[in-house]
Amino acid sequence: MKIFSSPHQLAHTPELELHNGEMVPYAEKASRLDALCVAFDSVSESADHGLAPVLAVHHKDYIAFLQRAYGEWQQAGRSGDAFPYVFPIRRRRALDLSRIDGQLGRYAFDCGTPIAEHTWQAAYWSAQTALSGMADVLAGARTSVALCRPPGHHAGRDYMGGYCYLNSAGIAAQMAIESGAARVAILDVDYHHGNGTQDIFYERGDVLTISLHADPATDYPFYWGHADETGEGAGRGLNRNLPMPRGTGWDTYRGALESALETVMDFAPDVLVVPFGADTFRGDPISHFEIDTPEYSDMGTLIAQSGLPCLIVTEGGYNIDYLGENILSFVSPFANAFD
Repeated sequence: MKIFSSPHQLAHTPELELHNGEMVPYAEKASRLDALCVAFDSVSESADHGLAPVLAVHHKDYIAFLQRAYGEWQQAGRSGDAFPYVFPIRRRRALDLSRIDGQLGRYAFDCGTPIAEHTWQAAYWSAQTALSGMADVLAGARTSVALCRPPGHHAGRDYMGGYCYLNSAGIAAQMAIESGAARVAILDVDYHHGNGTQDIFYERGDVLTISLHADPATDYPFYWGHADETGEGAGRGLNRNLPMPRGTGWDTYRGALESALETVMDFAPDVLVVPFGADTFRGDPISHFEIDTPEYSDMGTLIAQSGLPCLIVTEGGYNIDYLGENILSFVSPFANAFD
């Protein structure tokens, strides 16, 4: 089982974010990637698969914005990280706005996802890491692990949010489809709903999206992730949300996961993509589930027992002291099952 990552992902280093009405230190620190990598004996460096797989999922105008945003922020005479402060909630329409402040609001849905000097570089390599893992699976590996940072599952086709800029799991899933997979399932086990992934595939009949997460009635991202969001058009019935209350422990979570896996197996995908977030951990500083480190092994075992070719893509998890232990606990059953 190969583990992929890239040191370029460390380049994204915002200082602050807006959280619960206060400017606080940015939680999605570069040291998260270090903690993930040191958990493994060997990590393979990600290959560069180019921009085309990214553009197969994200709108070209949004990608162009990410590439130029920090430079335009500086040209406007600003210092520090770039933040939006105006959002086109009502009657949004495509306007050709030249001022960077307006562009930031157009392509963001929160103030917790600043653009720093090297954000594009890190996000690009996060996507390349997921693509490298998927290429390994498509070449015959039973399981591959992509240590991606910044995370991706909140990023939609043309927007950023929730620390996410490019939807690495979605980009990898699309790569599988374009490489000949008839069906791909995405099983998101992060604490927060993968709203960007849901949006990207909501009308698709070839990609099943399932998310187990905190109830959006009380938790971020609030406006997506409710149980009645089930897909539209060709994707009707192929989006499933399993929201759970704060304080959920492994006993309750296990039942939801078993139900989700039944749906996955009924779909009979050629490939399974698992966005994994260790922010379901009982000691996570910004989340409220009660899963403990040994229980991640139980979670991994249930998913590995599906027998499906699987790409694991890292998402959230902000208790850095335990992050390495938690990812290792989760992925170990996959190595034991297939390698």
